[in-house]
Order: sequence, then structure tokens, then C-alpha cells
Amino acid sequence: MNIPKQRLAVVTGGSAGIGLEICRQLLDAGWAVVSMARRPPPFAHEHLHSLEVDLADRSATAQAADEVARRFAPDTVIHNAGAILPALLEDVKLADLDKLVDIHLSTAILLTQACLPAMKTAGFGRIVLLSSRGALGLVTRTAYAATKAGMLGMARTWALELAPFGVTVNVVSPGPVQTDMFHGVIPVGDPKVEQIAASIPVGRLGQPADVGFAVRFFTSADAGFVTGQVLYVCGGASIASLTL
Repeated sequence: MNIPKQRLAVVTGGSAGIGLEICRQLLDAGWAVVSMARRPPPFAHEHLHSLEVDLADRSATAQAADEVARRFAPDTVIHNAGAILPALLEDVKLADLDKLVDIHLSTAILLTQACLPAMKTAGFGRIVLLSSRGALGLVTRTAYAATKAGMLGMARTWALELAPFGVTVNVVSPGPVQTDMFHGVIPVGDPKVEQIAASIPVGRLGQPADVGFAVRFFTSADAGFVTGQVLYVCGGASIASLTL
């Protein structure tokens, strides 16, 4: 097993919200980071690199994934990028489902396929997929829940296939976290924000730092005996009712 002296992660959706926080935490821990997102992160760092790409564009994503693998050979893949596209069943558009398949599932496959050869050669790698508590079911989340749930089966399958090569695969599933994406569905100041917080067993909404901490655990070189697991970072919402 060849663990690099300086770890290097590629983080999708690293320009905002949870992805941005993951980038910050890894950089603070001495890592090098490549952000793959439509926009660059809003800060500069000597070990932060940015690759701008629309992950809903399968062809562009494949090209970007190949470039990341070729230029940086990451030992860690963190697929955080996501979208919600809420709709009641009667209003679900298959085009929206296709878009979320590309963002949530196809991107994970393409990026991991590109980075995997270097991981196998080194005998070491970490893959973390960001799913959601919504994968357990939530009103208006047909396309979102379907694709986020797909991540769980995909990760468990990869965990079995890649364990012999020293590569672990795990999932972090956040509950309601205060990000721009969350407030894109429920605006800041809407009374529903406080209602949701009150419905969560710990009595508050999550913060990006809560999720970043869980991701860092799975990426640790010391977490090599943990694979194929799903960690709900949700304040207990995965064991209680939740209405958004």
C-alpha cells in the first residue's frame, strides 16, 4: 500500500455549500484538492485547483474526469455535486430524472473509472459518495430520491469489487443542511425553516461543517477497515419523520 505524503482529493461541486466546506477542511488538513464544478471556489489556495465543468453534460464530464486523472492522479474521489428538481409524482419530468442520473450517478461512475487505475496501482484509495436522507423517501423527491438511493447500491457494489485493491467506498447521507441549495427550495426567513429544525430530533438544521467532518473520517488512511457503509448525518431525521 502506497499512501502519498500529501493526499489529493477531487471534489465535485466544490464551489459552494457542502462541497466548498469539504474543500476547506481538507486544505486545512494539508491536502491538495481539485474542485470540479460549474464555477471556481470563491477563494484561492496554493493547493487548490479548479476545473470548471457542467456535470449534467455527460461528454464534458468524461473529458474533465480524464483530465483530472491525467494531471493529478487523485487518491480520493468525493462526489458531492447534486441538484434537487422537486416535483409531485404527477408533475415529474423524465428529462429531470435523466439530468439527475447524469449528475448523481453517471458523474460518479465516470470520475471513479478515470481515477481508479492509479488507485489500484498504489494499492490505496478512498471513494466517498454524498447521498441524502431523502433517499429514504420524501414528498416531491421522486427523481432525487431515486438517484440518491441508487448511490447506495452502487457504493456497496464498488466496495466489494475494490476491497482487494485497498480502495474503500462509503456514503455520507446528509439530512437538511443550510446551504444555498436548501434555501433554493425553502427561502431564508420562511417559517418552514424553523418548523423543519424543530422536527429534527437534535433540534436544529445541519451545517456544512457537520457533513465535512463525516467525509473526512471516511477519507482517512486509518479508516481502511470501513467500507460499503452509509452514514446518515441528519440529526436523527433518518429514524424519525421528516417533512420539507
